[in-house]
Amino acid sequence: MYIAALSTVGIVVSLVLRYAMHVPPHVAGWPLLGVLVVGGVPLLIDLAARLSRGEFGSDLLAGLSIVAAAILGEYLAGAIIVLMLSGGGALEAYATHRASAVLAALARRMPSSAHRRQDGKLTDIGVNEIRLGDRVVVFPHEICPVDGFVESGRGTMDESYLTGEPFLIAKAPGSTVLSGAINGEQALTIEVTTLPVDSRYAKIMAVMKEAEQNRPRLRRIADRLGAWYTLVGVGVGVAGWIIGHDPKRFLAVLVIATPCPLLLAIPVAILGAISVAASRAIIIKNPAMLEQIDNCRTVIFDKTGTLTYGKPALTEVRCAPGVTRDQVLALAASVEQYSKHPLASGVMDAAREAGIVLSEAAEVSERPGAGLVGRIGDIEVTITGRKAVMARGGKSAAALPEAIPGMECVVLLNGEFGAAFRFHDAPRSESGSFIRHLAPRHRVTKVMLVSGDREEEVRYLANEVGIEEVRAGMSPEQKVAIVREEAAKGATLFVGDGINDAPAMQAATVGVAFGQQSEITAEAADAVVLEASLSKVDELIHIGRRMRRIGLQSAVGGMALSIAGMGLGAAGLLPPVAGAVAQEVIDLVAVLNALRMALTAGNLHDHAA
Repeated sequence: MYIAALSTVGIVVSLVLRYAMHVPPHVAGWPLLGVLVVGGVPLLIDLAARLSRGEFGSDLLAGLSIVAAAILGEYLAGAIIVLMLSGGGALEAYATHRASAVLAALARRMPSSAHRRQDGKLTDIGVNEIRLGDRVVVFPHEICPVDGFVESGRGTMDESYLTGEPFLIAKAPGSTVLSGAINGEQALTIEVTTLPVDSRYAKIMAVMKEAEQNRPRLRRIADRLGAWYTLVGVGVGVAGWIIGHDPKRFLAVLVIATPCPLLLAIPVAILGAISVAASRAIIIKNPAMLEQIDNCRTVIFDKTGTLTYGKPALTEVRCAPGVTRDQVLALAASVEQYSKHPLASGVMDAAREAGIVLSEAAEVSERPGAGLVGRIGDIEVTITGRKAVMARGGKSAAALPEAIPGMECVVLLNGEFGAAFRFHDAPRSESGSFIRHLAPRHRVTKVMLVSGDREEEVRYLANEVGIEEVRAGMSPEQKVAIVREEAAKGATLFVGDGINDAPAMQAATVGVAFGQQSEITAEAADAVVLEASLSKVDELIHIGRRMRRIGLQSAVGGMALSIAGMGLGAAGLLPPVAGAVAQEVIDLVAVLNALRMALTAGNLHDHAA
């Protein structure tokens, strides 16, 4: 990175000395010579080492060009090439640092201390001091530091970071708790069953680290084009030297063969694409993804918060004879307003949408296993699960409608079946059209839904949006294995929003974080879509496609002109100095064309949302 900074300073100082202060050219060239010595020599040593390992691309030709520029006294051209090469290295160093930042964000999220209850006293200790069998108190809104079970207290926990389920999970004595879950509004006492180093959260960190270390290295467009372009440039130069018996012809060819269209045009197009994406609420974290996203033929989606809104919605009310929807909804919502159950919000929202006025409830209780009970006037309202009703038997069990996939609760009125409420995490309004759009417009051949949610809920969503291949109940480790298997077959795009998706994003060819739910997910992703809209994902794919097309036009067109110039140089018709001037013109044309990317306007997505 310091070489890139040195090169920039040297070039600026030289230009100021020559054109602003009118210093003689040979004096103004000293800063450039310093760039070639201090910055160019280390780069040449590195290129020589890579060449010895059989690795070569456009940067090898650039290295030869640095030598040629130094010999010809074209110090400015040489310094610019040093800047381009070192700038690429600086970007790679940044990407490496960003990878470690994901683990750092994971580590920051976990508490470093815990509240241990011992001999009736509460003491703060380091997490590494926790032992099996310890009693740990988790205060309201704290992150649980251990795996274990609830010894005392009742409340809820948000475990969506692991399971992807969008709902708060009720906790009572005997309930299992997971490290990393966010506690609700009630303090819970947890008995530790697993040491922190072996906890569920620690395992996720291990999966993330392993996914980063084994992430497939993307071969950049410049590398692929540069491999053969280098051979052509050197071959033409050697041929001109041999045929004309003049080493200057070799130097002339190398000067005009300097791969600036590769080193400049594609990065300029990428910078333009990053700017366009930012203006559309899309943050590009890894510029290389812009070269890859339009090549992804497999797209894998997480479910909750990505294809759905991440909130339970009451979608069906099956009433008993003589009971109306509004009547049972009014009774149930009047009791649910006192509950923190995950489905309570769905009932309350449905009542508000129906314009129902809630009543005061009396004798409200919510005992584990017994459901929610309350009295509205002379009607006892019980809201419980199908299993509890079946266990009671009698008329209520016989009156239950047939079970279907999804979430459900049963409402009993004075002990008799009143209604069955059915809930789903509703798909986004544009999910179906976006899925149907992928094959015809983006040549996607495989769409998968991979989720930590329950099988019946995932299948329901898949049927709603038109996805045939489904994997439900997947842990972060299993998600990584699936994504890695698909990425081995071809370029794969993964779209998700939760912490549990971060390792899979690392394993995919391109990972896109949907929304702003998690700092960790955003760090792991190649791009972050700030607005929770699938149309933004579509725009991102189109931005990548346009960037790739413009970048290739600029690079290939510039190289074609350079190859024509190589022929003139090899024939002795273009001396080295004129070749350097011609190369500058070619570079200018390539860069101006690449700048078109920044001028992209209009509607980038073309599917019917």
